[in-house]
Amino acid sequence: MTRIHFLTGLLALGMAVGCKAQPAPQPPDQMLNRRIEVMVRAQFNVPSEYTVTLGARKPSQIPGFDTLPVSLAHGATPTVIDFLISSDSKTLARLEKFDLLNDPLFSIDVAGRAIRGNPAAKVTVISFDDLECPYCAQMHRTLFPATLEHYKDKVRFIYKDYPLPPDMHPWAMRAAVDANCLAAQSTDVYWAYVDYIHSHGQEVSGEDRNLAKSYDALNRIARQQATLGKLDAARLDACLARQDESQVRASMKEAESLRIDGVPALFVDGERINGVISQAQLWMVIDRDLRAAGVEPPAAAAPAAPATVWPPQTQPAATVQ
Repeated sequence: MTRIHFLTGLLALGMAVGCKAQPAPQPPDQMLNRRIEVMVRAQFNVPSEYTVTLGARKPSQIPGFDTLPVSLAHGATPTVIDFLISSDSKTLARLEKFDLLNDPLFSIDVAGRAIRGNPAAKVTVISFDDLECPYCAQMHRTLFPATLEHYKDKVRFIYKDYPLPPDMHPWAMRAAVDANCLAAQSTDVYWAYVDYIHSHGQEVSGEDRNLAKSYDALNRIARQQATLGKLDAARLDACLARQDESQVRASMKEAESLRIDGVPALFVDGERINGVISQAQLWMVIDRDLRAAGVEPPAAAAPAAPATVWPPQTQPAATVQ
C-alpha cells in the first residue's frame, strides 16, 4: 500500500466515525518507523517477544540508498542487522554479502581423512555422517557402489564425523572413534568398517538396546576388520581403549560452523545437499560440478531394452462374414 493510499484510508475512516475525539496524528517519521518494524517482523518471522529498534541512517555504498541498522533484542545481547532504505523512504532492502574466497563451504578440512575413489579427482563429495543414523545408511547405499562405479576416477568421496547426541544415537560417537582408529592405519579398512556398520546397524544396537553390548560389538567388528586387513592389533587395541574423541569433536565443530543441524549432509565441491536424495538427483549435481571443472561426465547407461517375446505375437485376422 502506498503512503497516499494509506493516508486516504485514514481520511475515509475519520469521516465514518463522525465527531468522536480522534487521537493526535503520528509524526511522519514515527509512522515510517512503525511500518518498517512491521515489515521486518513479517518478512523475517520475528517472534513477538523480540523488540525491534531502528538505528540512525548512515550513508551506504549503494547509490540511492542509506544503511539502516535494525536491532533485534530478546535479553541482554541484541543482534544488529543492516538494511538498506531508499533515499525517498519508499523501499526497504536487505543486502547480504558472501565471501567467495574464504567461505567455509569451500574450505572444509579434509586433511588426513580417508578417501574413496581417485585422490586426484577434480570433484569431491563430502558427507557429514553418523554411523548410527538409518538415513545416513540409506545415503551411503546411494553413494556406493553404483555412484563410484559410474564415475570411476572422476570423483573422490570423503566422510566427516557428525554423530548426533547420545540421547538420540547412543553409540554413534563410539563408532566414529573406532572408525578413525582404523583409518589411522588403513584407508581400505576404514571404508570396510563404515560399509559394515551402515549395513549392520541392528547388529550393533541389539534387541535389548544395551549400550555396553553395543560398545563391545563395535570393538569386535573393528578388530575383525583389522584382522582381515592385517593391521597392527596392539596399536588398534591401544587406540580403542583410549577412545580419544578430539578428532570427532573437531569435525562436529566444523559442521556447526557450516550450520549443519542434521545428517546426512552432503557437499559437492561446496554445493550443499541436505538429507537423502535419489541417485538421479545426486548424479545431476555431480555432473554439473564436473562440467564446471572442465570434465565431461560419463554417459548415463542406456535404458534396458524391452524383453523380446518369442514367437512374435500377432493379432488374429478379421473374420469374413
